[in-house]
Amino acid sequence: MSLKRRLLSMLLCCVYCVASLFCLHPDRNNCVSHGARNLVTVVQQLYQRVMRLLRTTLPRRSESVGLQQAEGSATEMANLNWKPFVYGGMASIVAEFGTFPIDLTKTRLQVQGQSQCMEVRYRGMFHALLRIGREEGIRALYSGISPALLRQASYGTIKIGTYNTLKKFFVSRPEDETMVINVFCGVVSGVLSSSLANPTDVLKIRMQAQGSLLQGSMMANFINIYQTEGTRGLWRGVIPTAQRAAIVVGVELPVYDITKKHLIRSGLMGDTVLTHFISSFACGLAGALASNPVDVVRTRMMNQRVLSGNFLYKGTLDGLMQTWRNEGFFALYKGFWPNWLRLGPWNIIFFITFEQLKKLPL
Repeated sequence: MSLKRRLLSMLLCCVYCVASLFCLHPDRNNCVSHGARNLVTVVQQLYQRVMRLLRTTLPRRSESVGLQQAEGSATEMANLNWKPFVYGGMASIVAEFGTFPIDLTKTRLQVQGQSQCMEVRYRGMFHALLRIGREEGIRALYSGISPALLRQASYGTIKIGTYNTLKKFFVSRPEDETMVINVFCGVVSGVLSSSLANPTDVLKIRMQAQGSLLQGSMMANFINIYQTEGTRGLWRGVIPTAQRAAIVVGVELPVYDITKKHLIRSGLMGDTVLTHFISSFACGLAGALASNPVDVVRTRMMNQRVLSGNFLYKGTLDGLMQTWRNEGFFALYKGFWPNWLRLGPWNIIFFITFEQLKKLPL
């Protein structure tokens, strides 16, 4: 089995194992278990199709070329680039720190109107920024920054590194990339990275939504969630998180790559900071439009505390329908402006930083 085949198999197995974890629950009506079963089924089918494709496209090799195959695999392993992983994590941390207050206002706007948070405290992003700063202090604008940076150190590293590595499995030159290949690589890397980084996302959401009500250090709150809600509490909302990541990464990264490629091919621009700026602005807008409804449900599912076994939302679709029915269609786009105003600057900071790091002579 070639190195590419083994790595692709391992990647699908990782997604399968993460999803399987949530099926081990005695309550068959549990929304997380139900959603995970669907994810497991999809991954199993995808794995079987990929393996059938690999078996039909990769010719059988005789034992006489076994040594050459081993040498080729070793060469492929040596050529695997570590830079996208490291640079992706570093650029993600810089972008997260620069846009975190906007993300906090988005979270506060999305959770208000929920049955536990019926009071409407904020009329918009700027009103939320001013009221939080006035009532809770400037430091409250960075509530949850520690798990957010930890999340980006893991999520951003895995997402960008996996995306760039997967693309090289399909095409050897960036000029040969297609939208289909880029979307597939983005979806897989988004699901894998968001699933693994979900505990930090849960804590970030709760620290943002509850502010000063959530006392103690990051590790103390991790332990508290684990003791009161179990392991599943740390992976609360993993299904909508993975769905959102599949949408966001499957839209943003391909849109950035395709926009950048066409701008350079047109001859209007070179591989400059202005090209990176325009491409990242476009991908931020596309990502916000595609992901906001799932992001609203994901935020609410993560913020709910389930100690008595009663779920406010039974799943992503149920959350979408309840929100639409109780609050109207446009409630699914609560926090859109801060979401876009965060994704826009976030992507601009991220991609400009990432592109500059790629130019370092290392």
